[in-house]
Amino acid sequence: MNPFDLIHTAVRFNERINQRDADGLAKLMTDDHTFIDSKGGVTRGKAVMMDGWRDFFEKYPDYKNDFNCVTVQDDIVVMVGRSSCSFKPLDGPNVWTAKIEGKKISEWRVIWLNDR
Repeated sequence: MNPFDLIHTAVRFNERINQRDADGLAKLMTDDHTFIDSKGGVTRGKAVMMDGWRDFFEKYPDYKNDFNCVTVQDDIVVMVGRSSCSFKPLDGPNVWTAKIEGKKISEWRVIWLNDR
């Protein structure tokens, strides 16, 4: 895939997060999708992540990610920006990475840039 298609895939995935669209996220995940949280916790599998996203959206309905900078290295999209959420531990600057396989996300990682 060219860099623009990789970026487009990652940005579409984030749009589904911001829209709290779990079904839309499912369409953009590989079956063996992996999520890595800011503390290094790993969750594997599309079905498990679907339950996780639905629970997350219910608990944090105002959560959103905004990117300031997006770049590509090989098959990984790197996004720098911030999350906004009324739940303060989720509010702040972050880096996200998205590993792309085909036109789907095989790995989504969030890295907090400050202590929360």
